[in-house]
Amino acid sequence: MDDLSGRWTSDVVLKRDVFSTVERGKFRTDQGEVDAVLRRIDAVPWWSRPLARHLFNREKRALQAAPAGIGPPLLYAGNEQLVRGFIGGVALHIAKPAGDAAYFRHAKQALRALHRAGICHNDLAKEQNWLRTPDGRACLTDFQLAALFKRRSLLFRVAAYEDLRHLLKHKRRYAPDALTPAEKRVLATKSLPTRIWMATGKRVYYAITRGVLNFSDREGGGRRLKNDAPVIVAKLKSHLQVSDAVVLAYPDRRAGTGLYAFVEAAGVSEDGLREFLKNPAPERLQIVEKLPRKDGAVRTEILQLVAMNQIDLIDNLVASEDERAMIAPIIAGRRNLRDRFSF
Repeated sequence: MDDLSGRWTSDVVLKRDVFSTVERGKFRTDQGEVDAVLRRIDAVPWWSRPLARHLFNREKRALQAAPAGIGPPLLYAGNEQLVRGFIGGVALHIAKPAGDAAYFRHAKQALRALHRAGICHNDLAKEQNWLRTPDGRACLTDFQLAALFKRRSLLFRVAAYEDLRHLLKHKRRYAPDALTPAEKRVLATKSLPTRIWMATGKRVYYAITRGVLNFSDREGGGRRLKNDAPVIVAKLKSHLQVSDAVVLAYPDRRAGTGLYAFVEAAGVSEDGLREFLKNPAPERLQIVEKLPRKDGAVRTEILQLVAMNQIDLIDNLVASEDERAMIAPIIAGRRNLRDRFSF
């Protein structure tokens, strides 16, 4: 067993699945206490342990070799627990850097630096693995699938090409006008292994991840977010005193995935809404006077951070004092407060 006694204090669970539990907290170094992220595999099921350990070791090797500033620094590496530095940024699907060509320029530079170090990330299709820092830089996280190459072999070049192609897919979504002709050609041309994978192995992958492991969306909300959340939202909106509702998934230390309902309502209590909902019901339910909106659309990216109790990252998404004043009571009234615990 690893010994983190007295060195690690956990604040909040960021992710939990059959391959690991990821927590955010504080880690004591020789220079003092720092914000950090812990990945642990000591509590994974027996049947997933061999693959969990393989992924754990891949991340450890990649973080040891990654250039500074591209990914999180490796602070501690034991047999079943790994501590990496915390990057104060928000995931791409939350940051939504629409029209931000500078972000994608930096992301491309970061990816080139990673490849120069002989590392291919291999999981950059997921927006949550791209972070946007407060100063607009791009950083990478979650190196479980990363591969470390000693030379620029054909396999390396294919993997690096796919890393780039996935970055450009995100650029096409958020800053399409900034795509160059060369980048458009990359987007239009999948590598041969990718074409074979999509025609064969991807179907097996979906059968396992969606059928067996219950991963069914890019943010890891699983089937509850896909199946239960729409039912809960529809039922809430049918209540005469509810004007709008949003249900989001968050990592739960005990259940794995929980649902958090933000309800814009007046003249009704949370207990009353829970009685009205009955089943299925969210683990957390919060009534708010007004949901935060921009151009008429609910700002789910802010509510997602509230649901995950990562409120220190919200400042990066707030554009005005009026918006800050609207969000403040939602943050103050959040229901996903977690007790601190340590090893």
